[in-house]
Amino acid sequence: MNTQAHSIAELLHGKDNSPIRIYTLGQFKVYRDGAEISAKEWSRDKTLQLLQFLISNRSRSGIHKELIIDRLWDADSDRDFKVALHGIVKVLEPNRPARTESSYIIRNGLSYHINLSNIWIDIDHAEQLIIRANNIATTQPAESILLLRAATDLYTGTYLPNRLYEDWSSEERERMQILFLGAFTDLAQMIVSDQPMEAIRLAQSALQIDPTWEDAYRIQMEAYLYKGNRPMVIKTYQHCESILREEFGISPLPVTKSVLNNILAQ
Repeated sequence: MNTQAHSIAELLHGKDNSPIRIYTLGQFKVYRDGAEISAKEWSRDKTLQLLQFLISNRSRSGIHKELIIDRLWDADSDRDFKVALHGIVKVLEPNRPARTESSYIIRNGLSYHINLSNIWIDIDHAEQLIIRANNIATTQPAESILLLRAATDLYTGTYLPNRLYEDWSSEERERMQILFLGAFTDLAQMIVSDQPMEAIRLAQSALQIDPTWEDAYRIQMEAYLYKGNRPMVIKTYQHCESILREEFGISPLPVTKSVLNNILAQ
């Protein structure tokens, strides 16, 4: 196996040997050494809040304790922070020797961040798959399709659905929506001529994330044409037109209209 093929295989396989695996899409779940951590083990919701906040801000090298408290609890909650932090460490590392530093939560003075070196997170893995797929889309389309399939398979719903109304989770949620919208539509476009019904399904998955995503409607129109179903081409365009009018008071883009006109002219 050459180096490129090996790296693709590694990406597809994932980081199965990570002691901690975290799923944030559709439902928040954490696995320790292959076993799911129960809600009872977390004990307090504030413990989960702190862990999820650190995951949402994992790209930062450290966040000051006072900022964390302010963003999460809007009060002077130093005790809440200490209890929540202790709860995370206790759950993730139940056998950690007393008075030793955590392997997963790194403290630098009064700043904290999550250590990703031994943690697998679904959104990070999906992003790696998508980036790699995009990089080889023109040179290795078959491999790119495999990577995009693996990435879209990870999407089981919105990011941290139990924190929909927390402003600290919104930026990462929006970033993930854009990432997966691109992945679903890119994959659908790559397979539309060979697997039109699968392309329709993928486009529909994108529209479940954002019903105004025009790329998905255009792909569906193309896919229905491959199936010889011209009435569904027209219905898809009309649905797109209706949604955009209701949501934004606008019409479909000229490129979308052009797809319809080109199809009707055939």
